[in-house]
Amino acid sequence: MAYTVTIEEENKEIASLYKEMLRDTYQTLSKENKILIRKAFDLAVTAHKGQRRKSGEPYIYHPIAVASIVANEIGLGANSIAAALLHDVVEDTDYTFADLEELFGETIAKIVNGLTKISRMSKDQDVSIQAENYRKMLLTLHDDVRVILIKIADRLHNMQTLDSMRPEKQIKIASETIFIYAPLAHRLGLYNIKTELEDLSLKYTEPEVYKDISNSISESKEEQKEYIIGFTNIIKESLDQEGFEYSIKGRSKSIHSIRKKMLNQGVSFDEVYDKFAIRINYKSDKKNEKFDAWKIYSIVTDHFNPNPKRLRDWITQPKSTGYESLHITVMGPKGKWVEVQIRSCRMDEIAEKGYAAHFKYKHGNESESGLEIWLNKLRESLENPDTNAVEFVEQFKLNLYAKEIYIFTPNGDIKSLPKGATALDFAFAIHTEVGMHCRAAKVNGKLVQLSKALKSGDQVEIITATTQKPKQAWLDIVKTARAKSKIKNALKEDQKKIANEGKEVLSRKLRHLKIKFNENTINELVNFFKLKTSFDLFYRMGNGSIDNIQLKKYASQKSNALVNFFKNKIKRSTAASVDTQSNEVTAKYDMLVFGKSEEKLKYSFTKCCSPIPGDQVFGFIAINDGIKVHKHNCPNAVSLQSNYAYRIIAAKWIDSSQQGYKAKLNITGIDNIGLVNDITRIISKNLHVNIHELNISGNEGFFQGKITVHINNNKQLNNLIQQIKRIDGIEKVERVHN
Repeated sequence: MAYTVTIEEENKEIASLYKEMLRDTYQTLSKENKILIRKAFDLAVTAHKGQRRKSGEPYIYHPIAVASIVANEIGLGANSIAAALLHDVVEDTDYTFADLEELFGETIAKIVNGLTKISRMSKDQDVSIQAENYRKMLLTLHDDVRVILIKIADRLHNMQTLDSMRPEKQIKIASETIFIYAPLAHRLGLYNIKTELEDLSLKYTEPEVYKDISNSISESKEEQKEYIIGFTNIIKESLDQEGFEYSIKGRSKSIHSIRKKMLNQGVSFDEVYDKFAIRINYKSDKKNEKFDAWKIYSIVTDHFNPNPKRLRDWITQPKSTGYESLHITVMGPKGKWVEVQIRSCRMDEIAEKGYAAHFKYKHGNESESGLEIWLNKLRESLENPDTNAVEFVEQFKLNLYAKEIYIFTPNGDIKSLPKGATALDFAFAIHTEVGMHCRAAKVNGKLVQLSKALKSGDQVEIITATTQKPKQAWLDIVKTARAKSKIKNALKEDQKKIANEGKEVLSRKLRHLKIKFNENTINELVNFFKLKTSFDLFYRMGNGSIDNIQLKKYASQKSNALVNFFKNKIKRSTAASVDTQSNEVTAKYDMLVFGKSEEKLKYSFTKCCSPIPGDQVFGFIAINDGIKVHKHNCPNAVSLQSNYAYRIIAAKWIDSSQQGYKAKLNITGIDNIGLVNDITRIISKNLHVNIHELNISGNEGFFQGKITVHINNNKQLNNLIQQIKRIDGIEKVERVHN
């Protein structure tokens, strides 16, 4: 529909929007704050004069709308409202940051600067570049969380006015919103905004589904209203007798959450039983609000039978977002299960406006800086800027949406972790050094594996050992970004030591083969072994993946250098580019392993999705064809995983040089003092080998031992056997073949 409004009508509308923007905050703002906001508004109107949005409306409508969300829905203060009004001024007009700093001060200029950086990021780019841009945006959390809060408000208004954009642009913006902005809003406690962002995203990515569910909700509105009246009438008398000042209202579940329930449970709209919740808000002072919440709980459960499995107490232990509420599910009127949320007015404002409200109550209206407390917790997700950008964003997203569990230390302190976190995650949550040297864990007094998934209420004790150090396999155990980051950094340091040793070994062996150890030789060796970098070469030399026989093959080829020179010259235009691409793909992901034990099994690739090294994959055990490998996003994946889950086997690509194997050794000899120490020292320190199992027994001066070790290759095992044989008292060391 064409936009046809006169200039006079537009000016009236702008004045009206400005008043509406300040409706909730005008009474609480100081005179100076009102002057500041008016000054920002006047400059924004002047700067954006003549500019129009895609819909034809004056551009100034947009910054006013964003400022209104910042003020009324998020509840931020004057600086944030002013920055929201000015957020596009530098991007779209002739004003500079220096101008804003001179007119409004450093704080507002810095916030606008952060918002402008985000706006200048990607347009239509591939996933890795897009992920890099998301990372840059998330890293602005270090500077000032208000940048992200205003950006979320900006995105919400853009989603509310997305109808005027081209269909392909609508899908792109909606997908981006559900991918990063909705999880961010969730993590910042902005539940209303998060819900609206999810629903609006669904509106453009799955318009028919959105329309069907929206219509069904509208049709059931009257029925929902009657149900709430019936519920209220039953408990009203009891609440009044106790002297509560309260309100009871219904809240429909979002279209997006109903869609998720329909998909996850495989049911229709009518079969989703908890399509709305009943919320009881009560007035209380801070001292009594917890007592009052349980009093109302008692009244509700006196009238309706509760489902004990569905009690959620976020008052005693609030969520890390600051959310406080008591949730119960009861058998309501007409035999229907209904969720009841009990929260004070203070709790309700925190639930509606997130951290801004939380810190308003904690520190007073003027202090938005209280958000720093939460930022300190969140920074662990941003600690390692060197990691792969796609992986970084995926890990960050997991942390944003993860449900929380609460774990007790042996002293009774509580640690909050994401649902699914393991005992090893808990070790890193206590302290990095505890995680690094974690050897075992006790959960509720019982010794468990480090991969044990924890449950709320577990009491966990971590057992450490100075000789313990992080292993590659730990990356598959931990779930939190903090633990993953710390383990990767430790492994990198360990790999550097092995690579340095490998460099020395390579230099010595090349000297023996009469080959110069220089940059040219290293580059030739990297290409010869189809590696990516010199570090890969040195690391493989250090852990024994490259042996003397392979080096001699290289030396033999080098002696035919003249022949190879002409061959390469002829093929350079064709083969070189193909080989380079192949090396890029296989440099890191050159072996496929299956199951928790990461076994090498026979397999074949499917034609439906054609996986390549590095893809996320799973194995499907076919009746006649063995293991067939599919990509995770294969068109047939959902069907296979839902109908034949028992035939799915986990699979992943690994770097073969990182692959460990178990080898069993039988050792016999004369029992000497310190013998066990000598054996373990050689295994653990000299050869970068990990002990999996150790069992040694002695009888009348004779001992027999069985050791299971993790090794990388046969050469490494032979070296280990030779070094153990040199220990005084050792008679025989032999490998046990299963």
